[in-house]
Amino acid sequence: MSESGAIDFSSPGESYSKLHHLEDREPVLTGASLLLVDDKPELLNSLYQLISLRGYRADTALGGQQALNLLADKHYDVMLLDLIMPGVNGHDVLDYVAKQKLDCKIIVVSGDASFSGVKHALHCGAFDFVKKPYEAGELVATMETALRQCHLESQNRHMAAQLDESEKLHRFIVNSSPDLVYMLDRNGCFTFINDRVESLLGFSKEELIGKHYSELVHENHLEAANNVFNERRTGDRAVANREIRLKSRIGLKGAQLFHDQAVWMELTAEGVYSDPNERTRDHFLGTIGTVRDISERKEAEEKINFQAYHDLLTHLPNRALLRDRLSLAITQARRNKRKLAVMFLDLDRFKLVNDTLGHSMGDRLLKAVANRLQSCLRRGDTLARFGGDEFTLLLPEVRTRDDVVVISSKILDRLNSPFIIDGHELFVGASIGISMYPEAGDSEETLIQNADIAMYHVKGRGKNGYQFFSDEMNHQFSTRLTLERELRNGLNQGELRVYYQPQVSLATGRIRGFEALVRWQHPSRGLVEPADFLPVAEETGLITQIDEFVQRQAFSDVAEWHQAGLGDVHISVNLSATQLEQESFVDRFVGTMETAGLEPTSVKLELTENILMQDMEVIIPKLKEMRRLGVNIAIDDFGTGYSSLSYLQQFPITTLKIDRTFVCDIRAEHGGASIINAIVAMARGLNLDLIAEGVENRTQLRYLQAQGCSEGQGFIFSRAVPAAEVKELLRSDPYQKLVREEQTESAATV
Repeated sequence: MSESGAIDFSSPGESYSKLHHLEDREPVLTGASLLLVDDKPELLNSLYQLISLRGYRADTALGGQQALNLLADKHYDVMLLDLIMPGVNGHDVLDYVAKQKLDCKIIVVSGDASFSGVKHALHCGAFDFVKKPYEAGELVATMETALRQCHLESQNRHMAAQLDESEKLHRFIVNSSPDLVYMLDRNGCFTFINDRVESLLGFSKEELIGKHYSELVHENHLEAANNVFNERRTGDRAVANREIRLKSRIGLKGAQLFHDQAVWMELTAEGVYSDPNERTRDHFLGTIGTVRDISERKEAEEKINFQAYHDLLTHLPNRALLRDRLSLAITQARRNKRKLAVMFLDLDRFKLVNDTLGHSMGDRLLKAVANRLQSCLRRGDTLARFGGDEFTLLLPEVRTRDDVVVISSKILDRLNSPFIIDGHELFVGASIGISMYPEAGDSEETLIQNADIAMYHVKGRGKNGYQFFSDEMNHQFSTRLTLERELRNGLNQGELRVYYQPQVSLATGRIRGFEALVRWQHPSRGLVEPADFLPVAEETGLITQIDEFVQRQAFSDVAEWHQAGLGDVHISVNLSATQLEQESFVDRFVGTMETAGLEPTSVKLELTENILMQDMEVIIPKLKEMRRLGVNIAIDDFGTGYSSLSYLQQFPITTLKIDRTFVCDIRAEHGGASIINAIVAMARGLNLDLIAEGVENRTQLRYLQAQGCSEGQGFIFSRAVPAAEVKELLRSDPYQKLVREEQTESAATV
């Protein structure tokens, strides 16, 4: 899977099978107009290929400004929009669509899954939100849901247009022979009704003449009918197009029913007077009115309204309806001085089912889970699907925490029973975070957010349990969660950058290679150094994704430099213990080199001594295999770990890197450099290359040259620079003069 959050088209395994699976499905609306917006060309291309494989044609916009230009010239049914973009960002595009009142369904595809980010996007008019990294099936399903709604609304508009034309024709016919025209006497009894009443409502005019109008009115609308059928006003002041439910003996397809049902009708009425100029009680004769059937329009409106506030897969309330109900519940709880609870539920092991058995099985499992969850709730509770495999429960009118514990325990117990779907026995658990009003917050956003934090506490504790939110928990997890989420978003949105620090021959001054170093281009903090985020990456397991991203980018860049004739430089990449311990490490690493077109002899792995010592029986065979392929292996920060000669002889290493702390100890009088002397002697004895990092001044450079150190790396040559500046360094090779001067100075001193 790509670190950017999109499908990795270079990996031959699971991603391709998912795309082929999508391609086999019939598109929802092939004539739809789609717009894909992202500021990363590779992500935009990946998304375009995914949509194309599904059978759709789409326009692409590289960034928000291009999106605005396209929106100004062309109508789009659906737009897949990234939020975090330089210049004109996704929120600006949302604001533009809202301001221009464009009829376009916007699906936000972003790594910013924070509650505030999701809320703002949906508040600004987004149709739905898909979190990066996305599942291809989930993204396509969300897009097709939007297309279906576009199609439904188009049909509704078409139907409304047809109805409008029908109403014009109806008004013409009414002047001579209307569909349904009635007249009441001053007591509200029918004195006239045309033949259309039989085909429209199933009543004969004979059985209605002389009867009170209430014979036709549904019992729930009798009060409203009194203000319609008893209309005495005329002209513009008379009642018009009033919606009311009347009794009907005709089914939706025209069949005669045994029992009356209620149908929506639109009624217009006005008073009739013996003398139009004398609209008094004495001159009042009764009421005349017309009736139109609007049942199909009402049915379409109710369907659209349901889809706007419900999840189309499970038919549960969605986030919008949950917020409305939660807001009302908070108001009532505040007024009645009662408590309520919000439960944020995330399914455990659902991703395993989705990945192994497919999205169709995952969807059926979600429906089954929703049914079980509903069976655990009380009357008045609300279960909503928050997105993906996350559900939110609103429990109003709770007396104590014990009430919530009972429901939580019941949910966990019910979910622990296996689900049997198509002969598959599936198991899922749940991690449940709980926030109580008013202790954990007094607003919808705060209660949901704190329940989410409590849920993550359960995840960190081992999953399949529940936890109430507390202030201490917020203090403990808020900072780490924020950094972790921002880092995940950064990975998904391509915020990581690879910088390169040159490694220079201390004999010739020529650039021999570069070390690939990661930086984080944070949208608000600027360029973040590795020390500020790599510890969190190691703790959360994101370090492997970062390593693979750096390696993939670095190999691609170096291969490009080779092809451009800029020198046969090597590239050094750091390796974490987590990546090295992966069973498929060698195959994945070699595959990355082959994809980039880079020879193994141009690559050097850098590992610390501590990593080498963690699991030697597993690590040594992998390193020997890499060395057999031609990859060079260096021990980074040498001298700060075990530094045992017996250990060094067991590993297939080619290079030692002297730690910068020892280089910093070099003074003009050569004091404190005895450790470097020992390392140099050890490297010579083992026939290993030697490189010193952290070289910052001429005194250090001169000493290392005198000791026979082969390469140096540090600020005296260059800080780590982006790939764009590396080409200029390779063309100018600017360090030869510096190295020659120090060699001359060293010789003169001797």
